[in-house]
Amino acid sequence: MDEGRTRTVLWWVVLIGTALSGIGCKDGPTWVMETAPNWIGLLGLGWTWNRWPWTPLLVGVMSVHAAVLAIGGHWTYAEVPFGFQLKEWLGLERNPYDRIGHFMQGVTPALLTHELLLRLTPLRGARAVGWIAVAAALAFSAIYELIEWFAAAMLGQDAEAFLGTQGDVWDTQADMLCALIGATTTILLVFGVQRRQMESRGWLSEGTSPR
Repeated sequence: MDEGRTRTVLWWVVLIGTALSGIGCKDGPTWVMETAPNWIGLLGLGWTWNRWPWTPLLVGVMSVHAAVLAIGGHWTYAEVPFGFQLKEWLGLERNPYDRIGHFMQGVTPALLTHELLLRLTPLRGARAVGWIAVAAALAFSAIYELIEWFAAAMLGQDAEAFLGTQGDVWDTQADMLCALIGATTTILLVFGVQRRQMESRGWLSEGTSPR
């Protein structure tokens, strides 16, 4: 299957999967808030479809992240069945599924930042790009935590399912740590793969990046 067809299939899988996750969801408002990034991402990818194709790695990671969000939106993060299984296997005191979501919250922004920097700016040094990508991922994580704070202030107890703190007073810090780990792991393991995918398509040569 060629890249264009694969991208199309993934786009429709995410669209249909996200829509289906709202059927019988545990909490409607929470589902809306948790899956909002999926709808934004789908619109963004659709808008840039032909003008700015992304690397297969980034599209694949976005799809995995979308699945994590859809699952969390359907059950709420504190009630995801797989999380309870992890809790039992690892001997934890809480459902850790939300940590997976925040780990991906570091991975996806780091990859997105990496790709944008290499294709749109003169930056090519791995260290410089890596630091900026980590900073961008942490900034995104911080913004998300501020959104959760705003939701808590506006909705009170009705926001509890969206927050998913499960009584952990250090939940915000732990969430941001997971994002940091996700971004750092991405730099160490897959930035090279993403760079090679861009190089093989000629996207890093001056004047060849799609507009």
